[in-house]
Amino acid sequence: MNIIPESHHDLLEDNKRAFVYLATLMSNGTPQITPVWFDTDGDYILINSARGRVKDRNMRKRPRVALCIADPDDAYRYLQIRGQVVEVTEQGAAEHINTLSLKYRGHAYDFQPGQVRIIYRILPERVDAHG
Repeated sequence: MNIIPESHHDLLEDNKRAFVYLATLMSNGTPQITPVWFDTDGDYILINSARGRVKDRNMRKRPRVALCIADPDDAYRYLQIRGQVVEVTEQGAAEHINTLSLKYRGHAYDFQPGQVRIIYRILPERVDAHG
């Protein structure tokens, strides 16, 4: 990801296990923020959620988002990212949530009956690195 400073690339690596704090906008314009698991495909930040959740509805209707990735070892070191959701897909989402669950919890994801998983591909447009 060329837009991320080299000094903060480690925050995107799987072994760091940093959370991303995802900010979306509600229909009335107020922000909603959620800590979520993430990874990247080299160009995009990938978030996974279930269809129908608040962040799912918000990102589908208002694709501009803000992200904060804090270093789990130093909360004063973080990336602030603004961007937009450029793709929403179910394709590969069940496998993706299993990959994220292995990264963050060390075991396969515990699927809820009837749950449909979604991948949101986020294009970083502005990045501020701190610490």
